[in-house]
Amino acid sequence: MPATRPHAPFASSSAVLRAGLMAGLLGGGMTASPAQAQARTLAQTQAVGAEAGDPHLQVALRVLATTPLIDGHNDLPWQIRIHPEHPMDVEAYGIETREGGHTDLRRLREGRVGGQFWSVYVPVEAMETGAARYQLEQIDLMLQIIENHPEDLELALTADDVVRIFHEGRIASLLGMEGGHALENSLGALRAYYALGARYMTLTHNAHLDWVDAAVDPPLHGGLTAFGREVIREMNRLGMLVDLSHVSDGTMSDVLDVSEAPVIFSHSSVRALTDHPRNVPDAILDRLPGNRGVIMITFVPSFVSQEVRDHGLAGEDAVGPAPLATLAQVADHIDHVRNRIGVDWVGIGGDYDGITSVPEGLEDVTTYPALLAELSRRGWTENELRKLAGENVLRVMREAEAVARRLQRERGPSTATLEELDGTAAGG
Repeated sequence: MPATRPHAPFASSSAVLRAGLMAGLLGGGMTASPAQAQARTLAQTQAVGAEAGDPHLQVALRVLATTPLIDGHNDLPWQIRIHPEHPMDVEAYGIETREGGHTDLRRLREGRVGGQFWSVYVPVEAMETGAARYQLEQIDLMLQIIENHPEDLELALTADDVVRIFHEGRIASLLGMEGGHALENSLGALRAYYALGARYMTLTHNAHLDWVDAAVDPPLHGGLTAFGREVIREMNRLGMLVDLSHVSDGTMSDVLDVSEAPVIFSHSSVRALTDHPRNVPDAILDRLPGNRGVIMITFVPSFVSQEVRDHGLAGEDAVGPAPLATLAQVADHIDHVRNRIGVDWVGIGGDYDGITSVPEGLEDVTTYPALLAELSRRGWTENELRKLAGENVLRVMREAEAVARRLQRERGPSTATLEELDGTAAGG
C-alpha cells in the first residue's frame, strides 16, 4: 500500500497563477525574441512564486520557466471526437478557455506545459469497421487543433523542435498513437503514420493483437510474435518511440530484448506501490537503465492508489464511498523510480481527459507546478526536477533519432508480413 504523506495545500498557488501570470504569459509573447520571452517568463515566474509565499513552488516555477514540461499522454482529441453535441468539431468544442474537462489552452499555460504528446487514440472496437480510417481521422483532428491555434501550438517532430517551440513561447505538440491495431498488420501503414507526424505508438490497448499481448488478459503469445519483433525493428528504423504502456509483462521483456532505441511508458505507474496489471513491475524497471528509456508516471487514480484499486475490485461489495487518490501518492510513485533505478529514467504522463476521476491536488493541467513543488519539498534538487519535467524525454527522443539515422544507413524499409513471419492469416 503506497505511503501517503501530508502536503501543503496548493489552492492558493492555482489562484495566484491565474491572477498574476496569464496577462504577461499570453499577451504578446510572439512579438518578442525567444530570449526576451524567456526572460520575461522567468521574471513573472519569480514574482508569482514570491507572492505565493512557498519556496518550493518558487523552485518548481523556476524550473518550468526554462525547461519544457513534457507530458506523455493527454486524450483531448478523444474528448472532441465523442463530444455529445458536436462530435469531431474542433471549433465547436473550443479549447481556448473551456469550462469542462481537464485541458484547454489557458490551463495549459497556467500549468507551464511546454510539450505535450497528444494521444490520437483508436479503440480496439474500430477494427470491426476499419481501424486505419479511424486512426487517420484522429490524426486529422489533432492536426486541425494545432493549425487553428498557431499562436499557442506547433507540431513537433524532433527533440530540437520541442526545444525551439518552447523557447518561442508556444507548446510543442507531438502525436502519440495509442493502439497498434491501427496498423492492420501493415508495416507500410506504420511508415505512413510516421510520415503524418506520429512519434510514438503504444503497441496495443486493452486487447491482444495478432502479434502482441496486452496487459489485462491472460497471455496469448507470451509477448511478441516474430512479426511483433519486426514491428519494433521498423519503429527503431523510423525513429518512432515504442510505448510499453498497456502491454503485458512478457511483451515489455521481449521489447527490451529487441529494441535498439530507448522505449517509453507514456502513462504507467509502478506495481510495487499499486498492484495493477497496467503498472510496471520492479523487474522491468530494473532493466530500464540498460535500455535508457523512461517511465512517465501517470495520474490514473486506480494506478497510483492501492486503496482506490481495492475499492474498485470490490465492486458491489465495496464498503463506504470510493477513496480519493492524492498528489502525494503520485509523488510516491515518482520517488520509487528515482530511489530504485535513478532520476534519469522517470517522467510524467498524466492521462488528462482520458480519466473520469483525478487525484486530489491534480485536478487538471494547471497542477504540474504543485507536483514539482511537492517533490522539491521531499528533497529533489532543481537539476533532478528538470530531468523529470522534460530533459529525460528529450534525451530519449534524441537517442531514438540517432538510432534511426544509423539504421536507415544500414537497411531500407521492411517488406515483412504477418503471414510470412508468423505463418498465420491476418486477423486469424
